[in-house]
Amino acid sequence: MSIFTKVLILFIISFSLMLFVSKKTEKLTQESIQSLLKEKYLQVSDELFKYLANNDMDALNKKFQALQFERVANTEETIDTSKVVYDYETDLSRIQILKEEDDRLLLYMRYLDDDILLIDLSQNKNFEEIAFLNYLILADILILIILFLLILKMIYPLKNISKNIQAFGEGDYSARVEVISNDEIAGVSNTFNAMASNIQNLISARQRLLRDIGHELKTPISKSILSLEMMEESKYKAILQRALVQMDEMTNDLLNLEKLNNEHTALKVENFTVETLISTALSKLFIEDETLIEIKIESNFEIEADLDYLSMALKNLIDNALKYTTVKPIFILVVNQDIKVKSKGPKLEKPLAFYCEVFTQGDNSREEKGYGLGLSMVNRILERHGFKLLYTYEEGMNVFTMKVE
Repeated sequence: MSIFTKVLILFIISFSLMLFVSKKTEKLTQESIQSLLKEKYLQVSDELFKYLANNDMDALNKKFQALQFERVANTEETIDTSKVVYDYETDLSRIQILKEEDDRLLLYMRYLDDDILLIDLSQNKNFEEIAFLNYLILADILILIILFLLILKMIYPLKNISKNIQAFGEGDYSARVEVISNDEIAGVSNTFNAMASNIQNLISARQRLLRDIGHELKTPISKSILSLEMMEESKYKAILQRALVQMDEMTNDLLNLEKLNNEHTALKVENFTVETLISTALSKLFIEDETLIEIKIESNFEIEADLDYLSMALKNLIDNALKYTTVKPIFILVVNQDIKVKSKGPKLEKPLAFYCEVFTQGDNSREEKGYGLGLSMVNRILERHGFKLLYTYEEGMNVFTMKVE
């Protein structure tokens, strides 16, 4: 769940609770005030009724002023539109407590043909306090909304930072965060931008260095191989020739691996059969003795991938199998949508991931040849295609499987 969703849910819950509490508080306050007024009206009604029964209007008016009561125009409309809260009636008299539409209480008193309608002026202060309380609740709601908007404004840069970090991680090294504030989040944005610039510069420098080294090595290696052809045959010439060929292959692999590590390098995807893949991979090895490899294709399925890169991966697997096998031939087996390269030899001592690191060697590194860029190249090519490289040890044979489904 995103931060925005969490904040939105908390805001909705807080807003709903605020509205509920405000409504409940207003209702309870009004009920309490009305209950007190009702009790007050009932208490003073007996005393006021004596003056009304004696028709002593002067004393009655003075009592109104002492109790902060005021006469209201006695109209049938007022009585008819008001709700009766309390009603007591005899043959000669009647007392009613009425509730108006604005929740104010009135006291109606009748004796024979004389009647009066009164209102307690002190309740105005109570209604003013209720109104003030409602304003405070409204202000709290507005503050809550403003706080929510401020949090959203703070979250937006975080979303932008996350988006740019993801883009940077996917290979867009030019991704930067736009700084639009001067707070802690702006500090994070500036830190990310500085880090991204440093990493971009380091990656660019590394790429240039590897390209320059690769291209610079190609010329002397080519000249050395050409010069070597003019030398007389000897065991030293053969050793030197193998070393130069390995250096040339390693240089090519280094340049190709650098291209693969760049996520912006586009793959030339096309459809081809597994038989085409195997023949292309074998053509890159220049194997003169075909008996060194046995091929069995149970299903000549189609693959959608970059033929050049995928054949390079298979070529490296075959090349490694030929180098490290203890008994020849090696085997290429196609089952379902798996391409297996099998060779006799001791089981790998460490997990496959260890040998997929660049220039990985075994524990006895002085006595064993390194795996160089071979498996690292294979693994990277398959990763770029969304395929997998697997390793198993079956019946004394190392089995490397390219899963291309």
